[in-house]
Amino acid sequence: MKVFITGTDTNIGKTVISAWLSYHLDYAYWKPIQTGAIDNTDTHFVDKMALKNKVYSESYLFKDRVSPHLAAERESRDIMIDNINIPDNSNIIIEGAGGVFVPICKKYFVIDFIKKFDIPVIIVARAGLGTINHSLLTIEALKGRQIPILGVILNEENKSDLILENQQAIELYSQVPVLACFPHIDKLTPDKIKQIKISNKLKEIFE
Repeated sequence: MKVFITGTDTNIGKTVISAWLSYHLDYAYWKPIQTGAIDNTDTHFVDKMALKNKVYSESYLFKDRVSPHLAAERESRDIMIDNINIPDNSNIIIEGAGGVFVPICKKYFVIDFIKKFDIPVIIVARAGLGTINHSLLTIEALKGRQIPILGVILNEENKSDLILENQQAIELYSQVPVLACFPHIDKLTPDKIKQIKISNKLKEIFE
């Protein structure tokens, strides 16, 4: 199965979750558009953390840490969504850039990329205050485009005392399951990725 990992915001933990899923599910990883790094990219991070898994190079790589449309403009380049081809791998985690309405170019947002390739989505959201609104907005946007949503993963759970209430609210108001709660980790290592087991809900999806 191909799965698209999106977030409710930037720096929400999509890459960490992607590495975690890639390792435990034995899935390949691909981030088609990367901004804000040339050497220490998200692809390099997942390659280091997931160890055994195949990682694919980016289709577009930009230096400035801004949205893809602006990063491309600053380098006098164009992002051509029709020229982006998903790697030929039936089991792959695809990580987006930021949230669903991050602009890729003048005509397309990340959500248009997801729709074009008809990929089911897992949403990464923060565990704490503000996550209900951000999660429900992202879910509503995806539902509006008839994009299948597998569920939500809440990140940094033990930094929040609202985790249970937020989980219940997201599931109640969206009818989308919270698949897992990923703990806060001060310094992530491959060993820690191995130790954090995936939930039964996630196992059921990928079986």
